[in-house]
Amino acid sequence: MFSTMTKIRLFETELQKLFAAGKIPGFVHLYLGEEAVATGACAALKKTDMITSTHRGHGHCLAKGGDLKLMMAEIYGRSTGYCKGKGGSMHIADFNIGILGANGIVGGGGPLAVGAALSKGVCACFFGDGASNQGTTQEALNMASAWKLPVVFINENNGYGISCAQHRAMAITDIADRAAGYDMPGVVVDGNDVLAVYEAVTEAVERARKGHGPSLVECKTYRWRGHFEGDACVYRSEQELEEWKAKDPLPWFAAKLVETGMATQAELDAITAKVTADVEAAVKFAEESPFPTEADLLEDVYA
Repeated sequence: MFSTMTKIRLFETELQKLFAAGKIPGFVHLYLGEEAVATGACAALKKTDMITSTHRGHGHCLAKGGDLKLMMAEIYGRSTGYCKGKGGSMHIADFNIGILGANGIVGGGGPLAVGAALSKGVCACFFGDGASNQGTTQEALNMASAWKLPVVFINENNGYGISCAQHRAMAITDIADRAAGYDMPGVVVDGNDVLAVYEAVTEAVERARKGHGPSLVECKTYRWRGHFEGDACVYRSEQELEEWKAKDPLPWFAAKLVETGMATQAELDAITAKVTADVEAAVKFAEESPFPTEADLLEDVYA
């Protein structure tokens, strides 16, 4: 889990720099600060289990086992990427390891997760606090409950739907309270505590496997960057950001591992060094890869 969190942190940090340098086309929505949610949740899943993701999907892909090089190439728009450079940041998918893809539709993952669970088994559905207000999300919660489908709804509540603070968009404090309306368990966990996320999602997954239906796990967390790179973030204070950065999930978990004797600092440093090299190799792979050609531009695009 430390390796996964580090991979997400360094991958996203590199993307931040690359986007600022003008090397990445389109938009990117970074997962910096939220690494513990995807890591803890996906650690509770099997390779054959599925996930649906959100705008901010890089962390989910990496936590589920996505390939750094293929992801980086896709974000660069190169033909060696997951979607041959035609999907970009928000549409990375790898069916072989259960990644059904992110999408650019807020609340679009819920119905996909319900269909996947109806068809093949356990599916974790990641969605934000903004998406929790969408009708599609409520319909998905209702259908999953009515049919006792093995969906684990994982709400990544980072406090903002684009630029709108949660308290301005809904009357409740805990989105997990909505689970009661669909007769499913709803729990709130510290989304910066990877172990708390892992334990809550593990319980929900076990319940789903036994045929007892869906659960809603709300993870309270915070995104360090704006909704997208280039967002001026005028809707929140620097003080608020610094308060959340003080709760950084990565050094907390590293200290926990050392304190409990699960790892030495030297071992953690070695992991960080390896991941750093892997991310650098992914950038090199992407930059040396070709763009799609005019001849194959539309060969696998469907509308």
